[in-house]
Amino acid sequence: MRDTRFDEGCETVLGLGEVGEDQAGLVGGKGAHLGALSRLDGVRVPDGFCVTTDAFRRVVAAAPEVDELLDRLAGADPDDGQAVRALSAEVRRAVEEAGIPDDLAADITGAVARLGEGAAYAVRSSATAEDLPTASFAGQQDTYLNIVGPAAVLRHVSRCWASLFTERAVIYRRHNGIDDRTVRMAVVVQRMVLPEASGVLFTADPVTGNRRTATVDAGFGLGEALVSGLVNPDVFTVRDGEVVARTIAVKQRAVHALPGGGTREVEVEPRQQERPALTDAQAVELVRLGRRIEAHFGCPQDIEWCLTDDGFRIVQSRPITTLFPVPDPVPEAVERRTPSVYVSVGHQQMMTDAMKPLGWSMWQRTAMVPMQEAGGRLFVDVSPRLASPASRAALLDVMGKGDPLVRDALETVLERSEFDLPVLPEADDAGHAGHAGDAGPAGHAGPAVPPAGGAPEPSVTEADPAIVAELVERSETSLAALERGIRTKSGPELFDFLAEAFEEHKRVLSDPLSIRAIMAGMEATWWLNEKLGEWLGEKNAADALTLSAPGNITSEMGLDLLDVADAIRPHPEVVAFLNGVQDDAHGDGFLDGLVKLPGGSTAREAIETYLRRYGMRCVAEIDITRPRWSEHPAPLVPLILDNVRNFGPGAAERRFEQGRLRALRTERDVLTRLRVLPDGERKADETKRMIDQVRAFAGYREYPKYGIVCRYFLYKQALLEEAGRLVRDGVLAEREDVFHLTFQELEDAVRSRRADPRLIARRKEAFRSYEALTPPRVLTSDGEAVNGAYRRDDVPAGALAGLAVSTGSVEGRARVILDLADAELEEGDILVTRFTDPSWSPLFLGVAGLVTEVGGLMTHGAVIAREYGLPAVVGVDRATRLIRDGQRIRVHGTDGYVEILG
Repeated sequence: MRDTRFDEGCETVLGLGEVGEDQAGLVGGKGAHLGALSRLDGVRVPDGFCVTTDAFRRVVAAAPEVDELLDRLAGADPDDGQAVRALSAEVRRAVEEAGIPDDLAADITGAVARLGEGAAYAVRSSATAEDLPTASFAGQQDTYLNIVGPAAVLRHVSRCWASLFTERAVIYRRHNGIDDRTVRMAVVVQRMVLPEASGVLFTADPVTGNRRTATVDAGFGLGEALVSGLVNPDVFTVRDGEVVARTIAVKQRAVHALPGGGTREVEVEPRQQERPALTDAQAVELVRLGRRIEAHFGCPQDIEWCLTDDGFRIVQSRPITTLFPVPDPVPEAVERRTPSVYVSVGHQQMMTDAMKPLGWSMWQRTAMVPMQEAGGRLFVDVSPRLASPASRAALLDVMGKGDPLVRDALETVLERSEFDLPVLPEADDAGHAGHAGDAGPAGHAGPAVPPAGGAPEPSVTEADPAIVAELVERSETSLAALERGIRTKSGPELFDFLAEAFEEHKRVLSDPLSIRAIMAGMEATWWLNEKLGEWLGEKNAADALTLSAPGNITSEMGLDLLDVADAIRPHPEVVAFLNGVQDDAHGDGFLDGLVKLPGGSTAREAIETYLRRYGMRCVAEIDITRPRWSEHPAPLVPLILDNVRNFGPGAAERRFEQGRLRALRTERDVLTRLRVLPDGERKADETKRMIDQVRAFAGYREYPKYGIVCRYFLYKQALLEEAGRLVRDGVLAEREDVFHLTFQELEDAVRSRRADPRLIARRKEAFRSYEALTPPRVLTSDGEAVNGAYRRDDVPAGALAGLAVSTGSVEGRARVILDLADAELEEGDILVTRFTDPSWSPLFLGVAGLVTEVGGLMTHGAVIAREYGLPAVVGVDRATRLIRDGQRIRVHGTDGYVEILG
């Protein structure tokens, strides 16, 4: 492109050749990208200039009514579409009517004259919050094509400024947490290209996320025909320099430029309608160009292009913001030079939300296996296990038991010819075995896959309650030592202490006896389900046999909250007070207010007793940055009030005893039926041993996670005290800034007394974008997100398939709840949510059934659902979107599907 430069020192108009990639604040995202592209070898960009944000600022400052209207727009209810629509229209009118000052108009018309006064131009919006790595704003502001003459260019520059406040742009900014007042508008004016064909190139597959696969959409004439949906595009799929798939559409219409300005739709000649807009060679050439652009910007790009008789022109390039990031490969994977396959840790931990850097880096530090971060989530590279035939079978087996969708996703990847894992000899990473599974907290307790190269260590087979008591005592002793030691440490000494504490953390969680106890409960469950299904035709027989199993810390947490309700129920003033707290988003000081009420001291003591045992827990508790119940007790209030309303006195003891008696009755019935079968005494004796084993160890399955969270709370308290010192010393602006540093970065800041505020700001912005992403169950190093599918023929038409984890069938009202704080339940309701971790367990007592999008047979929600005798189906894809709040549904917890009744 010709390097067109304009007057030195001009702040309102800059030629594209003068625009730097780092000047988005002056020329907007589109302008900055085009400026960078105009200097990139081999990339041709139409000549043009930018009207900078300084010009926009001048015009808006001269129109005080705009400021007043923006105040009103900021105060409008975001859910009141009519008000937002009306106010944004008023802002646009005020901006357009403000006029362009004479000196600014002269700058713009002079720039037009230098490029060619009689030429046609594209006048395009370029906002400062646009084409960002985290939000593209594609199509939110306006573009005008084939604008002829200086006066028309000036008019359309004003219209571009006004388009900053289209209703769609205002709503999009609110969705992305961007204040209208912080955004400025630049305008890009370029010589018009009259193309033979045009379209869009995605340098990564926008649907699957595969970075090796590029997609080209192409049509005749101007790209508006594709953008507006006037025609279907030709679609070329290009991988490794070759077109691997193409779809040629019938293109009946196109958009062409008019000689005097403007555009119009035209009919494509019949004989041309099925002609490809590009040849295969041109599609490959375009992708090669796109790869060069992608390499320059460092991420996959969404590129708008035009083809003329002398080659391709690039008219826009922006990041593809919807792709899930790819983990950085571990050094061993780089050395192997083979693809990697990652399994999501969050799907096993029942917490798929994004974590802040301190959260995910702390989990990495205390995990038993290497984990890679991407998009604020953690993943385990299982490629070595898949590449070895023996360990592959074991991995797929345990994945199938835990979450059939993960197994199917892995098998789908393995079937792909383009994803070729070499066959390796038996892997030697026995320590990595299966921590992608969920025999216990992923990466923490218990190998879910037999170690490579040998048989797994045998599980405990003797149902001795003393084993669990010994394990709990060991954990508590270690925790007490941590609490004594960490209390006296600060500064660099704290981090020296934590290095040793993390080793002790892993030693406790890798205790061979603990692993064997967990496996004993799981193996007994699998044995009972398999054998009693074979011998008696019972489905998921272990569910009823594990009701009210002793020593389950998570189910006890729910029952103990019923006891808190018993302490509060007799005091109406306390109940009324707590109803007010429930409606107060900042109600964490309510404990102090209780003592002023009749019965308030009793209520406060009951809540504080509960917090002493469970106050380290919270929603998404694997993330150390999340507020614990001890720090933020208000979320417990609606759960307590539900218990007050829905249960009577003594409900905890009564429910536990009912479950225990039902389990005993089931046991007697099963053993009686077995004894009348051929070889019945042997079968009954074996079954009795397994029932004793599952009841002895099933409850312990939840304890290691409790121990993790207890330790995490002590780590967090110490780190926040250190953060407070950094704030007092002026190193950090606020204490919670440490959440946006990794553990190593926080340690470095403490030792050096320095921290980079720009890094923290970037991390905050990145976290906001990660929150909007949905992590896949399986992710490849090519970026392909694979979630698997149920391949079943036993699900009725229209029903939603899932994994049966707790037997029984129940019909009721669906309550779709995404935030525990929003829970308000009535008797007979069925909880529908994305995932549940132990903090949700108290809610299980008040519902009749459970449906989740994420989960497996041995994950926490499934264990507690069985403990409480709650019909449950987990792993139901998009359940919270396909089931509406208030709909009647039927949960088939035995067969693993959900019917929507209306």
